[in-house]
Amino acid sequence: MSRKLTRGFLVVVVLLSVTPAVSLAAQPADPARAYADLTAQATKLNEDVLRAQEDLVQRRAELERATSTVVAAQQIERQAKTDENDFRGQVDLITQASFEGARFNQLSALLVADSQQDFLNRLEAMRILATDRAESLARLSGAVEKARQAHQVAETARARAAEAAGAAEQLKADLDERKRVLQAQIGEVRTALTRLPAPVAAKLSDPGDRSAVGVPSGVAGLALAFALARRGDDYLYGGTGPRSWDCAGLTMKAYAAAGVAIPRTSGGQASVGRPVGRGEVRGGDLVIYYGSRSHVAMAVDNTRAVHASTEGQPVKIAPIDAIGPIAVIRRIEG
Repeated sequence: MSRKLTRGFLVVVVLLSVTPAVSLAAQPADPARAYADLTAQATKLNEDVLRAQEDLVQRRAELERATSTVVAAQQIERQAKTDENDFRGQVDLITQASFEGARFNQLSALLVADSQQDFLNRLEAMRILATDRAESLARLSGAVEKARQAHQVAETARARAAEAAGAAEQLKADLDERKRVLQAQIGEVRTALTRLPAPVAAKLSDPGDRSAVGVPSGVAGLALAFALARRGDDYLYGGTGPRSWDCAGLTMKAYAAAGVAIPRTSGGQASVGRPVGRGEVRGGDLVIYYGSRSHVAMAVDNTRAVHASTEGQPVKIAPIDAIGPIAVIRRIEG
């Protein structure tokens, strides 16, 4: 009897020790954490897509420049070949005239001359023939060299164009794949949004402080005023307005409104202007976040920034240090 009780006790202990682990494993992940993780991944993918688009634009521009160089060089080569044929004909005519007796040396000119003036005339004719032949030979040589150089330029440009075309084709394929992955990720983010508790979703969608905010003078103030006026606008991956934005799209258009062109991506914006320290931050500065430099906000003052955050959240003001780990801060003006 005691053995049965002992075995029963052991079974109960084992079941009690296993049951909590099973129930914990079966519990769903925190919806808010899942949403945050998915949006972080989508933000990084969006930045990758934008950078790939920039790379593709650059490669296509290289292809266009190389193709134009090929066309121009071929035109120069054709003209040089035409000039070469013309100058070669002139040289042939002068050479033929020499063989037919039109070219004399000074002694023969003296022997056949009828008078002193005739001698001088013959010498002048000899000088002109010699000069013409030298000039024609020089032009012929120049035309040949010009044609050779133009042909070399055309061949080099043709090789460069082929390389740029291949690179552009590869980048386009890579971009299409990145876009596909991004769209799948956006779908997951939107699904995660539907799983958030109502109070959490409501807090995320709240545009926050929309009261009047003072801005500095100059370019920074104009850019900041533009960004602040977008508070409440929707977030959109790849958005550049007029009512939907991603982070770098907003800051780019804000500075464009102030008359200053800055790159389209947050990574590109991380290299414009000049760096400033965290304690020096003032309105209009660009605050770039994460080691990947995949997010950017615009400082309102030393403690707050306005930014297009992510899917499900409108453009709003947030504490600078709460947005994420700061990678670099850039001042566009001053």
